[in-house]
Amino acid sequence: MKKLLSLVFALVLLSQASPASAEIKFSGDAQVRPRGEFIDADGMDNKDDLKYYYRLRLKAAADLGDGYFAKALISSETPGWLVSVGDSNMETFNLGVSQLYFGRMMENSHYMMGRLPLGSLNNPVFDISIYPFQAAEIPVFLFNNDRLYGFNYGTKVGPGELNATLCVLNNDMTEDDVFEDGYAVHLAYKTNIGNVTFEPQLLAALTDADVAGGAFISGIGGGYDNVTPFTFGANIMIPAGDTNITLSGFYNFVDENTDSDDVDYSAYIFRVKAVNGPITAWLDYNVANDESNGGDVDYSNMFIWAQYNWTVHESSMGKFTLAPTVRYLASEVDSGVEMDASRLRTELWASVSF
Repeated sequence: MKKLLSLVFALVLLSQASPASAEIKFSGDAQVRPRGEFIDADGMDNKDDLKYYYRLRLKAAADLGDGYFAKALISSETPGWLVSVGDSNMETFNLGVSQLYFGRMMENSHYMMGRLPLGSLNNPVFDISIYPFQAAEIPVFLFNNDRLYGFNYGTKVGPGELNATLCVLNNDMTEDDVFEDGYAVHLAYKTNIGNVTFEPQLLAALTDADVAGGAFISGIGGGYDNVTPFTFGANIMIPAGDTNITLSGFYNFVDENTDSDDVDYSAYIFRVKAVNGPITAWLDYNVANDESNGGDVDYSNMFIWAQYNWTVHESSMGKFTLAPTVRYLASEVDSGVEMDASRLRTELWASVSF
């Protein structure tokens, strides 16, 4: 913590050092989020619970001139994205460098490298690739802190923009070969057809990587190590008067033999999302079939998100918002014996940006 405070203090001093210094802008946000959680799952002690979360993020952006830039995000790095108040009254708040990247923006192209933001809240391609059996409920945004290490290059091609990102999905510490780490390539081409935005994408593992297991609610199912998942699909953004509609569909599969498993599964996710002023709502439907090692397990998940964003105060110095939010997840696992689970979360997001 002292090191991070020293880093922030040093950045402030550098930003004021001399007229020739890089222009550094600081910003951030803080959030508290009380949550009511109601779980009904086969084979579990169902319970209702109130939980309390909070978060702090500090941002720095440096303009180095001639299109060169650097950005950093210091945030809580606790699994699950936010830090909760524990039952034992022993609270921890671990700040870390969540994002750190730099690059250059040019007229028709750009590049950047480092720990990059993903934007997975609005793009489920990483969810279905890393969490194929439970891609609903934005797991990459919540559990992976919405970033990864990589190198991105984007350029104008025809009427649209092509982006290519070399991703480091995981670092395998048990292997001696440098290419045993989990590398993947993400390709996306974004273009407009009339007033409709069309963005086909491909996310393909280049080397062996790890994927997560089954249903989060009941804890059923394990993940697979050293597989090469392949995902393709598209996002389509359609304006409809005051409402912006986004349709997403992605398909993911693995069929190969590893050192310990005969892995054979496929999964898909469909999303319908609508944004109208302060109202945001979407529906995810995720289905997977796992026939690995001679088994036959079916997963299905439905997720609903509904949020109303109310701006209480806004000025040139910052903004205070309240956002009542409802999140509902229903999951089913059928391995010969069917197990059902549902989880309702009612939340109030109170946020201050500065």
